[in-house]
Formats: sequence, C-alpha cells, structure tokens
Amino acid sequence: MKKIKEGVYFIPGQDEMIPDSHVYVIGNILSGDLSIIDAGLMGKGGYKIREILNAGIDLSSIKRIIMTHTHLDHIGCLPEIIEKVPDAEIWMHISEAESIEQGDERTVYGMPMFQEMCQAQYGLKQGAFKLEVNRKLEGGETLEIGGMVWEVIHIPGHSQGCIALYEPSERILIPGDVVYADYAIGRFDLHGASGPELKKSLLRLGELDVDILLPGHNRIVEKVETGYILETAKQWAPYLV
Repeated sequence: MKKIKEGVYFIPGQDEMIPDSHVYVIGNILSGDLSIIDAGLMGKGGYKIREILNAGIDLSSIKRIIMTHTHLDHIGCLPEIIEKVPDAEIWMHISEAESIEQGDERTVYGMPMFQEMCQAQYGLKQGAFKLEVNRKLEGGETLEIGGMVWEVIHIPGHSQGCIALYEPSERILIPGDVVYADYAIGRFDLHGASGPELKKSLLRLGELDVDILLPGHNRIVEKVETGYILETAKQWAPYLV
C-alpha cells in the first residue's frame, strides 16, 4: 500500500479479464477512523485486506466503505471486504443505494449481456450485491472523517450515482471512473450513463484546483497540470452529445 500523502493511501487494482478498481484508504492512521474508497473485482478482497494489514492498520480502524459508484469492477469484492470488517458502514450515492437495497443490479452489470457472462463465469447469483446502505449521499456534503475534511461531489454521466471526493487543502481528487490520466474518461454507454451529463460533470471537476488525481483505474497523477480536466472535457466534448 503506497502512501500518497499523510492520510491518503493507494492499493492498485489487479486487472484480469475484467478490470479491478484501485482502492484508496483515507484518514489519519492514528485517528482510528479510516475509510476504504471502493472495493474492486470479485476475488480481490483478500489481496486488498492483506495490503491494509501489511501497512500495520488494525481492521477495527476501518469505519466505512465509500463507493464512488457501483459498477461490478468497483463493488465486486465488497461482500468479501465486509466479511473482514463487518462493522464498517457502506456509503454511496442515493440513486444507486436505493437500487442496491432493492436488488436492482442493472447499474452493477451495465448491460444484460455482460451480466449473463459474469454470472456464468464467476458463479454469481441474482441478488449477490443486494446490500443495506448505511448512509445515502447526495453530493454537497462535507465529510469530517479521519481527521480530514472531504467534499462530496455528485458527478453523473459514467453512471447515475457517481461521486467524487475532494480534499481542498492538499487539492486531492478521487473521481472514480469519470476522469483518468492521459486525457481518458469513463465510458458512457452503460445503464444510467449519459454523455451530456458526463460532460457537465467534467466541467464541474474542471473548476477545482487539483494537484493529485487518484482515479479508479490506470495510473495516478501526483502533479496534475493546470487546466488538465478542462482540457480533457474539451477534447471529449464532440462525443458527449
């Protein structure tokens, strides 16, 4: 587990045939009030828990798991992680939280063909990701957790309930799959996605001062160029209609 800044730690995903999302652990270690951001692909929970333990973190310090969104590559091993930290709360945006609680997994799989393939390959049953959500976020919240302050920003487009977490003092952005390094963005053709909404979300993120970009996949960027997200939005604008 790599230390990005005090209170921000990075566990890289281990891609297979399907991508495995990165996981971030946020919060000052001594606070005993840590948060896991996203979970990852099925079968990767053990690896991510080991990374946390190898960093000397007691699992009792993990108080919550915050989902940037609920696509399979982000939520797939959430049940595995919950098994190891059963007292941790689950937080996500209200629009996907309500679907998850009702057992509506359209956002998890994105499209019926992918759902059929994954259920067959991984032995997943209908309702595998039906979970109780402890806190339903809407965007606009300021979270004072782990001795840090993070702003919640609702950024739909990649999925209906995408959120970003932004730490203004160190200018750290965790945007899920909305924007990556190298002028890449998340796809916008799955259930609940929208190209025009994604464009609005990119423009909103472009208003932030961002020095460190911690996306859901691919490489992280620790020295973000000024105007990078706005330039990314500009390059993709003709396609986000």
